[in-house]
Amino acid sequence: MRDSSPRAAAETTHSAPAENSVLLLRDFPLDALRSLLHRYDLALEIVADASPIPGSYWGDPEAGVIGSTVYARGDTPIHSLLHEACHLIVLPPERRARVHTDASDSQAEEDATCYLQILLAECVPHVGSARLMTDMDTWGYTFRLGSTRAWFEYDADDARVWLRQRELLPQSAG
Repeated sequence: MRDSSPRAAAETTHSAPAENSVLLLRDFPLDALRSLLHRYDLALEIVADASPIPGSYWGDPEAGVIGSTVYARGDTPIHSLLHEACHLIVLPPERRARVHTDASDSQAEEDATCYLQILLAECVPHVGSARLMTDMDTWGYTFRLGSTRAWFEYDADDARVWLRQRELLPQSAG
């Protein structure tokens, strides 16, 4: 059984990697990130450094979700922000409105979320899918084939189909 869930990965990871080993929100223009989220009717709310992040399933510095808002602060990893945003993107509007902290209820949604976050990384200046997949591996995401890239290239057909059926697959990803 595939396990692409960062939640499952956290069960085997005892501490987050050093901050400087993954890309962090503070190193990117907020306008570009807000613009990307706005395309999907999402808002980005920046929380003050050292303040708790509302709606964070894993706790600080992971991004949080409440309704259509993604919460993050400067030390939030970009992969976390994209992952939580993609959880909201894959939800129908009626479910999105009720989200608080935990957005996924199935492995299919989790896979679609991971796949979409990799695609959307191409829309963030100086990130791209290759770097995002490296950051996902560094942070502790786990996949049946061992790495995020292997999963994305060889084992993610179901996620791609899931997104296509719901018309959530960006056109550039065909």
